[in-house]
Amino acid sequence: MAQSTLTADSGPLIDRIWAVGEQKLLRQAILAVAGVALLTLSAKVQVPFYPVPMTLQTLVVLLIGAAYGWRLGAVTVGLYLLQGLAGLPVFANSWLAGPAYFLGPTAGFLVAFMASAAITGYAVEKGAARSLPLLAAAMLLAQAVVFAVGALWLAQFAQLANGAHGVGFARAWAVVQTFLPGDLLKTAIAVALVSLFAHKTAG
Repeated sequence: MAQSTLTADSGPLIDRIWAVGEQKLLRQAILAVAGVALLTLSAKVQVPFYPVPMTLQTLVVLLIGAAYGWRLGAVTVGLYLLQGLAGLPVFANSWLAGPAYFLGPTAGFLVAFMASAAITGYAVEKGAARSLPLLAAAMLLAQAVVFAVGALWLAQFAQLANGAHGVGFARAWAVVQTFLPGDLLKTAIAVALVSLFAHKTAG
């Protein structure tokens, strides 16, 4: 009985409402396309800070990871990044889409989204959605990775409009501090939504 309960309450959340069947590849493709669309829309909802705008992407990345699991979650974010790399207008500053975007100030944050989705997805697959503290810890870790990678890139490597490379660690930390309240709120929303869904659909 214990093993049965663990199996029912673990795994990606999407499995609770759309079970894996014979059309597994089609299911994954539909979910990936939907995830990329949500990420694109979330990038357009933004507060225009400089040099990095505040968007809803971190919230959506956490939800995709929890819903899809670590593999499909990371792949979905990766497909989103590939579309931006190819020049499609999926990022917050669409006019800069293409390879040049991945040299700019937001590149570190964007690439770290894959790790964020994977961390959240892995935790949920292991049953973290059953425990509010564990779920919150996993999502906070996922957000911390985004901030760490994003701040490091912004501080040292980002190509800025004035031709400089990096804004320095002090300025990068100031940018991170600007985002902290909003991202803590988005993390709390993600934790609440995932926890509520997990308990409503618990086996």
